[in-house]
Amino acid sequence: MLRRQQQRFKGMLPSGFGGPKLIILGVLILLGLWAANGFYRVQPNQQGIELVLGKYDGIPKEPGLQWNWPAPIGEVFRPDVTRENRIEVGFRSGADSRSGSGRDVPEESMMITGDENIIDIDFVVFWIIRSPGDFLFNLQNPEQTVKVSAEAVMRDIIGNTRIQDALTERRGQIQVAAQQQLQALVDEYGAGIEIRSVQLDQVDPPTQVIDAFNEVQRARQDLERLKNEAEAYRNDVVPRARGEAAQLIEGADAYRQEVVNRAQGDANRFNSVYEAYVQAKDVTTKRIYLETLEDILANVNKVIIDEESGGSGVVPYLPLPEVQNRLNRNRSTGASSTQQGGN
Repeated sequence: MLRRQQQRFKGMLPSGFGGPKLIILGVLILLGLWAANGFYRVQPNQQGIELVLGKYDGIPKEPGLQWNWPAPIGEVFRPDVTRENRIEVGFRSGADSRSGSGRDVPEESMMITGDENIIDIDFVVFWIIRSPGDFLFNLQNPEQTVKVSAEAVMRDIIGNTRIQDALTERRGQIQVAAQQQLQALVDEYGAGIEIRSVQLDQVDPPTQVIDAFNEVQRARQDLERLKNEAEAYRNDVVPRARGEAAQLIEGADAYRQEVVNRAQGDANRFNSVYEAYVQAKDVTTKRIYLETLEDILANVNKVIIDEESGGSGVVPYLPLPEVQNRLNRNRSTGASSTQQGGN
């Protein structure tokens, strides 16, 4: 059969073409077929990495038709540089779980906070290939390196954070800090990876103490509520007390000013009287005497006897004020008796 195929092939060749020429032609055909295997296509989402005798020239190939030495001289890798990769730490979702369903991985998720509490953290790291050459050749297992590095970075951050902060207001800060520190770490390794984001999926206390932790949280909420109520009461009482204090101070200032002004006026009046006394002692003395008697006798019943009309010593007189008072008493007594008789 081989002999017949050789005869048929020779019949297809031109006359006089045989022997060494035939061997050369066969070798050229084989070389052509081998060289044709060096053509490859790089997709828009890929970059071509060419190796020649195991050496990389450091220049990734852009999308399109490319050529490189075929095996065993050359080798081509075409990693996807646009696909966003996902690494889960602390849990496994249904797609990536070996058991086929989502599950928790406590040896990855359990961490100790800065105030020596235990917290269960599940998070996801999203990354892309930034430098295909570094990604392929600098690390033996880049994905595992990213996973272990992310876990180490998160443990370091949580170790400096209080549990209450990690559960509430500092979640966004933790995500940003984890992304920055993880990027710096993989850059130090030369992994050729860009960390797009770190997202906290679940941050909870351990399930064994979740009830006790919830009790503590409710107690803290009650504490905050009482503090707010006390603050509101203080905001209501303190301004009122300050207002009353200011009112008392203003009243005291007004009284002080009044007393000072009155004293100043009395002093000025005394000085003016003294100046008048110095200038006219007799007149001033008589005026002071008359004014004093006027003040003393203003509300006193007085009986005046004119000596020039012949009165001297004790003389009979009609006590008109006493008579008037007696009449008033009698009238009031008679009115009350009449009212009782009518009743």
